[in-house]
Amino acid sequence: MKRRNFLQNSMLATGATTITAGTSLAMGEKKKKKKADFKLKYAPHFGMFKNSAGKDFIDQLKFMADRGFTAMEDNGMMRRNVGLQTKIGETMSKLNMTMGVFVIDKGGNMENTLAAGNPEYVDIFLDGCKKAVDVAKRVNAKWMTVVPGGFERSLPIGIQTANVVEALRRGAEILEPHGLVMVLEPLSDSPNLFLRTSEQTYMICKAVNSPSCKILYDIYHMQKNEGHLIHNIDLTWEEIAYFQIGDNPGRKEPTTGEINYKNVFKHIHSRSTDFILGMEHGNSVDGEEGEEKVIEAYIESDDF
Repeated sequence: MKRRNFLQNSMLATGATTITAGTSLAMGEKKKKKKADFKLKYAPHFGMFKNSAGKDFIDQLKFMADRGFTAMEDNGMMRRNVGLQTKIGETMSKLNMTMGVFVIDKGGNMENTLAAGNPEYVDIFLDGCKKAVDVAKRVNAKWMTVVPGGFERSLPIGIQTANVVEALRRGAEILEPHGLVMVLEPLSDSPNLFLRTSEQTYMICKAVNSPSCKILYDIYHMQKNEGHLIHNIDLTWEEIAYFQIGDNPGRKEPTTGEINYKNVFKHIHSRSTDFILGMEHGNSVDGEEGEEKVIEAYIESDDF
């Protein structure tokens, strides 16, 4: 073989080896993204990382844990079959993940409002509480979301409030023996909802007077309804048991809107590291790229 041909072949072989090694390294990097060391317990939900982890819920849980998330929430848990609930609970236990909220089924956010004082509506709510106890045991949950329902315009606000308090007391009687906590969520979705502000929710929790009735402080909804976030968190702190996240406008991940989540997270962390903060928002960008953007947003906002 001529010397020139030998050198050319050697260079081609070396280049091919380098490309192969580089390709393998890139593939390895894709599989092994850095695990974040978060200061707070952020809880993604099923579907948030489906492009990266696949559609299987167990694979999604493993992906969450691999990327540093130590909790997960699932609003629709009560609608999942018993076998899947059990498998989710067992997997989260193995991954050392904490179950966040699921929603107690009471017939819809607006329908069957507890403000109306209708015994039929109350019975539906109480039945939901009883079923929630069994679900909570399967998935090792402690907190479950309750939305009292719509504003009952035929009744004075004081009567509506008394109706809600009475129904929640009865619900708390079901949950308290099991160490479970319903968290009341004031919402911004419609002005026709009965529960709208943190101070109103605080007053109701005080009136119910049970460790099983507390506040779910959804930062997105409270930014829309009342603002003054850190101040109002401090005012109602004693009754808050759970936080949820979403930037405004858009209800996407932190850093996409007007809320200074780094300061909000820093303030919560300064008072307690025990809370779960549910990531109840969408992704601002589709696909795997968007899912990585969500993770990076939490890494950035958690860096305080």
